[in-house]
Amino acid sequence: QVQVAESGGGLVQAGGSLRLSCTASGRSFSSLVMGWFRQAPGKEREFVACISRNGGNTYYADFVEGRFTISRDYAKKTLNLQMNSLKTEDTAVYYCGVRYDSRWPATEFSSWGRGTQVTVSS
Repeated sequence: QVQVAESGGGLVQAGGSLRLSCTASGRSFSSLVMGWFRQAPGKEREFVACISRNGGNTYYADFVEGRFTISRDYAKKTLNLQMNSLKTEDTAVYYCGVRYDSRWPATEFSSWGRGTQVTVSS
């Protein structure tokens, strides 16, 4: 019973940084496992990262290679993804997702927002 909306995408040169945000509405933010996935044109969705309900545990896809950091702000009910050292292959629409069960790691999600476009140029 949570609705999310992504923001923060844009155009950046390779090696640059972006910070994505996901605002969540509803009473269950603190009880949800949340994360990010992405989808490039013509390709299937690809898991990026997830974070536990209390924020104490995180899990990343192999391609992240230490470049991204996922976090959540309980006061603002916001999920964030700090992306550094961006590569052209990171170009995709990034989606904020939620799960309503306790599966870990949460590499798939039950619902998500409309997404935000990230474009990395060479």
